Amino acid sequence: MGSQDIPPYFNISPDRASSMLGDPTDTKDLARIAANYRKGRQDLVGRGLEESGTRKLRLFSTWEITRYLIPVAPQHFRRVLRQNPDLPQGRSETEGGAKWFTLDEVQRLRAHFGAEGSKSKEYLPYRPKDLPAKIVAVANFKGGVGKTSTCAHLAMSAALDGYKVLMIDLDSQGSLSSIFGAQAEDEWQTVFPLLARHYAETLRADNQRRIDRGDPPVALDDSLSDALKIKAGDLIRPTHWPNIDLIGAQLNLYWAEFQIPVWRMTSRGWKLWDALTDTLAADGILDRYDLIFLDTPPALGYLTINGLAAADILLVPFGASFLEFDSTGRFFDMLHSTFASIEDSENTAARALGREELHFEWDAVRAVLTRYDASQQAELAGLIQSYLGSSLSPHRQDFTALIGQAGEQVHGIYEADYRDFNRETYARGRETFDRTYAAFKSLLLGIWRREELADRVSHAKTEGKG
Repeated sequence: MGSQDIPPYFNISPDRASSMLGDPTDTKDLARIAANYRKGRQDLVGRGLEESGTRKLRLFSTWEITRYLIPVAPQHFRRVLRQNPDLPQGRSETEGGAKWFTLDEVQRLRAHFGAEGSKSKEYLPYRPKDLPAKIVAVANFKGGVGKTSTCAHLAMSAALDGYKVLMIDLDSQGSLSSIFGAQAEDEWQTVFPLLARHYAETLRADNQRRIDRGDPPVALDDSLSDALKIKAGDLIRPTHWPNIDLIGAQLNLYWAEFQIPVWRMTSRGWKLWDALTDTLAADGILDRYDLIFLDTPPALGYLTINGLAAADILLVPFGASFLEFDSTGRFFDMLHSTFASIEDSENTAARALGREELHFEWDAVRAVLTRYDASQQAELAGLIQSYLGSSLSPHRQDFTALIGQAGEQVHGIYEADYRDFNRETYARGRETFDRTYAAFKSLLLGIWRREELADRVSHAKTEGKG
């Protein structure tokens, strides 16, 4: 056996290893390392910024618009623009070159075709009137499964499709916020004050009952008093996408995981799992948006429970490996035990008091295979499909070079300029997320349609009684 054939872990010199080791690391060194990460993060995020220091969404060409956004032939599209000079006309970077449009302009064009175009074509996204926004939680307690990427790209897909989207980052790591170039200064710019407000409102009601009984009330500290003044709209920030807004996250949001159990001990009647839903509904947020996406932490903590309880649709991404399949199965075990425990605890009291029992329900729950490699994982993916059946989304989200490049440049695939590739490479690269969105949209439209028909039946029965 030659020296070149010796495994690299043989013949390591302890003396040389010691000389290369460096000094032990103390807490001050941790601060220095963290500072290096911050500097690097700012540099990497800054690569997507304009000179003004803000992010700006790229333009969309006539080819992209007519292929992906508005279902019309390019020739007809250009003819409509010539016939309607008041519509956005786009801009050319060269004499006689392709026309490019902002997404705001695309929205105006979509509205025009929706009003004036063929009634047989789907220019405007389907959205029943008088129904609230659908809340979509993307969750798994295993990290690295494509959770945040899936959440971000579904939000972008929906925005390109014409929906108005709110994203809520519940993960204190703030990865979703980073993708959209947002930075929350502290926990008071995250969902934390909404949870605090919900608790404070419960405590205030408890105090009234204490006073009625002649017992002393529990004092609200300054932070709870401040939270009572904050509405969800105060926390929402625009992004560089005209129809995507965001409530961001940052490291201090993790404090909620310690604070929530303290609040729960003080007020046993506080329904913490309703905190996010109730505050969004009370502040009119469900009427302002079509879709609300929640990116949850990679753990089944209190923030995740809030997100899952608020969700109408639950998506659980995982890779086609045994370990990820096994871990995701344990995640569903924990979901069941957690929510069944909440139901059992609440309903014991509800039955004793003759009140309506608590029952958690989701419109749809789907697992999503991510980072899929057909050449290596087809057999295992087929087995996983046979085990999970309809609870597994039919589309397997491929990993492509375009996905990797988008991750390196801290933006989404839909923000990549196809001129950095050739059109065929770009079309193949974005196809996997287009198909992921198609599978999700099929769920969404089916749910909305079911509710729309149920509302009609209910309305007809009401009129019949009248």
